[in-house]
Amino acid sequence: MSDLKAVKRALLSVTDKSGLVEFAQALDGFGVELVSTGGTAKALRDAGLKVLDVAELTGFPEMLDGRVKTLHPVVHGGILHRRGDPAHVKAVEEHGIGPIDMVVVNLYAFEKTAAKPGVAFEEIVENIDIGGPSMLRSAAKNFEDVAVVSGVDEYAPLIEEMTANAGKLGLETRWRLAKKAFAVTAAYDAGIASTLERIAGPDRSGLQPSGASALVQGASPLAGIGRAVGAGVEGVVGAGVEGVVGAGVEGVVGAGVEDVVGAGAEMPETLRVIAPRKAALRYGENPHQKAALYTDGSALGIANAEQLQGKELSYNNLVDLDACWALVSEFPTCAVAIIKHTNPCGVGMGATVVEAYKRALEADPVSAFGGVIGINRTVDGEAAVEIAKLFVEAVVAPEFTPEALAALGAKKNLRVLRLKPAVVSRVVKQISGGYLVQDEDHVPVIADELTVATSRKPTAEELEAMIFAWRVCKHVKSNAIVYARLDGGFGQTVGVGAGQMSRVDAAKFGAVKAALPLIGTVAASDAFFPFPDGLEAIAEAGATAVIQPGGSMRDAEVVAAADRLGMAMVMTGVRHFRHG
Repeated sequence: MSDLKAVKRALLSVTDKSGLVEFAQALDGFGVELVSTGGTAKALRDAGLKVLDVAELTGFPEMLDGRVKTLHPVVHGGILHRRGDPAHVKAVEEHGIGPIDMVVVNLYAFEKTAAKPGVAFEEIVENIDIGGPSMLRSAAKNFEDVAVVSGVDEYAPLIEEMTANAGKLGLETRWRLAKKAFAVTAAYDAGIASTLERIAGPDRSGLQPSGASALVQGASPLAGIGRAVGAGVEGVVGAGVEGVVGAGVEGVVGAGVEDVVGAGAEMPETLRVIAPRKAALRYGENPHQKAALYTDGSALGIANAEQLQGKELSYNNLVDLDACWALVSEFPTCAVAIIKHTNPCGVGMGATVVEAYKRALEADPVSAFGGVIGINRTVDGEAAVEIAKLFVEAVVAPEFTPEALAALGAKKNLRVLRLKPAVVSRVVKQISGGYLVQDEDHVPVIADELTVATSRKPTAEELEAMIFAWRVCKHVKSNAIVYARLDGGFGQTVGVGAGQMSRVDAAKFGAVKAALPLIGTVAASDAFFPFPDGLEAIAEAGATAVIQPGGSMRDAEVVAAADRLGMAMVMTGVRHFRHG
C-alpha cells in the first residue's frame, strides 16, 4: 500500500464556514470533485465553484426537514470501502458507488444552542447532529484510504501538504486526522449526554437541572468552568493513557471539570472529563515531570487568558495565577494579591491599583520577590511603573492601559496576562483509583449574619478588617491564620500563617511573617480553635479581634479566653479548609 493517497473526491458539510471557500478552491485546483449539502453547497456555488449535491450523488433527496441527507450507502460505502480489498472494490462497483477520499465536516453547534437562555426542548433535540458524526467516524475508521478533516485549523497545513505532493496526503497525516476526528465525536457525544441528563423528561420546557452529570469539554459555554486540583489526569480511562482513543491521541484528556448542573446541585452520576490540549508546557512542578495545559474552550479564566508579553508560562505560573485571580475576585472593590506557591504573601485594597499594590507589597516585600500578582481592576501606567520595580514572574488583570503595557514592556521576561473572568462551580481532584468532585467554596461573608460570641462587640473598624481578613483566609492553605488591619480605611494583610499542622503554630507563624506592626490588628482563622492556646497566641501577637467559624466542643472555653483577654470575637458558622 502506497503511503501517499490522491484525493479525487471530497465531501464537504460544515457548520463553521470560516476558510471554507479558500480550502475548497485549493481542492478544486488539485482537480478534486466537490460534493456538498445545503448551506455549504450554496456557499461554494456562490464563490463560483462547481459542486455536486449529495442528493445527485445518492439519487435520493434530502428529507424529514434535513434529518436525512448523508445517511445513505452511496455516501458511507464511498467512504468506508477499502481500496486495496478486491471484494470491497467489487461490491461498490456493482452498486455504482464511487470512492470519497476526503470528508470535511464540522458539527452543529449543539452546546451553543443548549446554552441559550430559555432554549426550547425541540431546538435542543434538533441541534443534535447525526449525519456529521457518522461521516467523521466512517472516514476516521478508514483512515488508510480517506482523509477526515474535522477542524478549520487543518485547512492550511493540508493545502501545504497537497501542494508539495501533487494533491496527495500521507498516511501519517491521515492517521493524525483520524485520531482528531474520534476525539471530536467523543467530545460531542459527551456534551449531548451531559446536557440531556439535565432534562428530567421530554416535557418540552427546556433544560431542567437533574443533577445527573458533569462535563469538561472544549468549546463548551454551558456552565461554570471547573478547577482541577489533581495532577496526572491524562485521560478519561485512567492515568497513563493519553486519550480516550488510545495512546498518542492529543486533545481528549482530563483537564478540569465543567459542571452542567452547577454548584449546590446534586453531584453527577457520571463524570465526563474531556478537553482539548492548548499547549505543551516545558515541564510540570519539577523538571522531571511532563505537563500540558488543557482548555474548556470557554475563552474565560486563566487557562484561556491572553498572554500579552513575556516568557512561556510554566505549570507553576499557571497554578499560582489561578490562585491569585481567585483571591482578588473575592473583593468587590480594587484589590491586589501577591502569591507565592499558591499562598498570599500580601493582599491590599485601595482607591487605585497603585495604592492597593503598595499595601500588598508592604505586607511581605521579601516573599513577594519572584511571585505572581493578581489585580481585579484595569492596570494603569502609574501602577505598572511600581510593579516593574519588583522581580515577579507574572501579572494578571482584566485589562491594561497602553501606558501600563509600555512600562511593563521594559521587563521583557515578565509574563503579562489579560483575562475574562470565569465562575468556577465545581472542583475535581484525582486520587488513586478515582476522582473527588466538590462544589467550589463560594460561600460569602455577610456582616449581618455574623454572630458576636464575646462580651465585647467589635468596633466598626475591627469588623471591616475582619471581613477583609476572612476573605483572604479562605484562600490560604490550612491550617491558616491571617493577621490584617485597615490602613487609611482599606484592608491590608499584616502576616499570613499558612499550611501549618496545628492552629497554634499557624498563629505563631503568621506573627513571625509580619513585616508591619501587629498591635491593633485583627485575625482570621479558617477553622475553629480546638483549644484556647491558638487564640492566646493571637492575642500575644497584638491582635484585638478574631473572626472564626466556631463549632468546637470547647467553644465556651475559647470565648471565655477571649473575654479574659479583652478581645472581640465573631463567628461565621462556615469553615474554609483548603488542602490543595
